[in-house]
Amino acid sequence: MSEFVLVTGATGKQGGAVARALLRGGVPVHALVRDPGSERAAALGSLGAVLVRGDLDDVASLRAALAGARGVFSVQVPDLADPTGDSEVRHGRNLVEAARAAGVEHIVHTSVSGAGTVDVERFDEQRWGAHMRHYWRGKAAVEELVRGLPRWTILRPATFMENFVRPSFYFADMTSDRLLVGVDPDARLPFVAVEDIGAAAAAAFAEPRRFHGVELELAGDVLSFRTAAQVLSEVLGVTIELPASPEQALADGLVMGLFQAQQYMSTHPTPARPAFAANLGISVTAFRQWAEIALGGSGPRSW
Repeated sequence: MSEFVLVTGATGKQGGAVARALLRGGVPVHALVRDPGSERAAALGSLGAVLVRGDLDDVASLRAALAGARGVFSVQVPDLADPTGDSEVRHGRNLVEAARAAGVEHIVHTSVSGAGTVDVERFDEQRWGAHMRHYWRGKAAVEELVRGLPRWTILRPATFMENFVRPSFYFADMTSDRLLVGVDPDARLPFVAVEDIGAAAAAAFAEPRRFHGVELELAGDVLSFRTAAQVLSEVLGVTIELPASPEQALADGLVMGLFQAQQYMSTHPTPARPAFAANLGISVTAFRQWAEIALGGSGPRSW
């Protein structure tokens, strides 16, 4: 198979995982990067990826990068500096239109668990924030653009297990042993290891006909923050503490935007479940297994 897959977001968590999974499977990868000289880009190049300079705001660069591609991995993220801006949808539109013009056969797009199920017209902005309404609207809009291509697959990953890797906004002062989260500690929520997103995308690119039209709610485990804290404590050999209450987390410094997002997540758990991936023959990673590899003795710690 000589035709390559173009991976956007290749120096980020999801794009990087996809690039690594494809390369392990012998699939030629072109990685779209803004700076080929960056450390993360160089690391991809050392694995065998071809580094291609481009930007999701530069349509000409996208068209050039997609020439000859058989597939493209699509990922866009909100602009945290402008949470109600249009950059995510604009980037999605630019990529889809460039892929269509280049005759790309297959797009695998990563969205977020629950996208398309939220009634944004009746969304309670006063309670959850205007940024959350905009977030869900943007995710659904890009998914709709992706469905306009001849062959498409949509991944909807749950919350990343990697959020528990410090430094992280999940922890007070980013690196302490105290979780700073504004959720019900006993609400069971879906989580996914980023490497499983890479595996799912690689599976879709390997069998584009079978995965055409698939909208995969992707998770490796479903557990509460209380259980997560217990597992982390056992793996790390330290006590990972929970906040006394969501309100205490807010008082201790959790920013309001994150508090509202986490409260929404806790009140409206997203539908991703491990069984959905298993039904497609995709293996996923349970939380304890992930923690032992990522944080324990089975692999390098990240802090």
